[in-house]
Amino acid sequence: MPAIVLVGAQWGDEGKGKATDLLGNTGAEIDYVVKFNGGNNAGHTVVIGDEKYALHLLPSGILTPGVTPVIGNGVVVDLSVLFEELDALQARGVDTSRLVVSANAHLIPPYNRTLDKVAERFLGSRKIGTTGRGIGPTYADKMNRIGIRVQDLYDEKILEQKVTGALEQKNQLLVKVYNRRAVEIAEVMDELLGYADRLRPMVADTPLLLGRALDEGKTVLMEAGQATLLDVDHGTYPFVTSSNAISAGACTGSGIPPTRIDRVMAVVKAYTTRVGEGPFPTELLDADGEWLRQQGFEFGTTTGRPRRCGWYDAVIARYAARVNGVTDFVLTKLDTLTGREKIPVCVAYDVSGVRHDEMPMTQTDFHHAKPVYEEYDGWDDDITGCRTFEDLPKNAQTYVKAVEALSGAPISAVGVGPERSQMVILDNRI
Repeated sequence: MPAIVLVGAQWGDEGKGKATDLLGNTGAEIDYVVKFNGGNNAGHTVVIGDEKYALHLLPSGILTPGVTPVIGNGVVVDLSVLFEELDALQARGVDTSRLVVSANAHLIPPYNRTLDKVAERFLGSRKIGTTGRGIGPTYADKMNRIGIRVQDLYDEKILEQKVTGALEQKNQLLVKVYNRRAVEIAEVMDELLGYADRLRPMVADTPLLLGRALDEGKTVLMEAGQATLLDVDHGTYPFVTSSNAISAGACTGSGIPPTRIDRVMAVVKAYTTRVGEGPFPTELLDADGEWLRQQGFEFGTTTGRPRRCGWYDAVIARYAARVNGVTDFVLTKLDTLTGREKIPVCVAYDVSGVRHDEMPMTQTDFHHAKPVYEEYDGWDDDITGCRTFEDLPKNAQTYVKAVEALSGAPISAVGVGPERSQMVILDNRI
């Protein structure tokens, strides 16, 4: 069977966890859910009945019975966070025994958490908006070939060599640039090795495991952390994450080749949000923005930070459709817009008097982009009980169809509430 990729189409927090959960519980028969990039710098919130689960490092498929959740080689893993999450889920009765972790995934050592925080403070007004969890420095170590991988835990001599080599560089920065104390080799070794025995049963050659699963006719869903506009190559650089969050990253981050992928689903919110620094053309710094934040409960799953809010940006959606090869969108949180008399949609940008229907080429132009809006009539009806497109108020139907026409790919499902069941299905593939 081919593989499916699920990505975020905006700056994250679109509801990818709900989309993953939806696929696994509506007859799609997902066998494996793979997180292929990122770390615990983002999160999914999944609501099942009266239960709400906040996941940060774990793939959201861990909540679906019968699904094997996989942390792929493209993920950077903070072992303390991993086991905190596992313990919390187990305490709530969730079976976590199926979790598999790639032997090639990189580990976040304690010195990178420290460096991430002090470096961000050092930048001052030029800060990126990092979560300070060591993600960026760990990806930098990976590219600099001084990183520590899961498999290194099981060869203490190799592990010590790698930690020693890394600290020769890191301690110079900590002590001489940031005026912090040097990190001892022994404390890093003790922290990492303290998790080795518990982690060992989960470790596997995940590209081999997933390749064999596809050969056996099983379905593999590859789930992105973060989102398209946070991709290190194709996002709003430098205000991005440190990995590839677009569909192409699913291949490098999981070991599954592109020839096995036949569907790329992108999750897009019915409005737009962003956390952290960087340009945001439709951002609302007024009562409308606060209204969206409160109605949509727009606060970060991982950080608790209030999200920046704005109207739907079709330019971004078209860009996401193009760079990801999106086959279909899942539109989430349509219910948040209930009660608006008029709902603006950004259809293009104005940059110094020039209209841009596509993403501007340069960071400078995007920074100066002003939204060109078209307005649609709103609705007052409660739509959280709608289950078919025909159930939606006429104005809500018009809004969905307009957004679909503007965004470059068909919409296969619409979220009308936080729970798994609160979806309007438009495509029988769901």
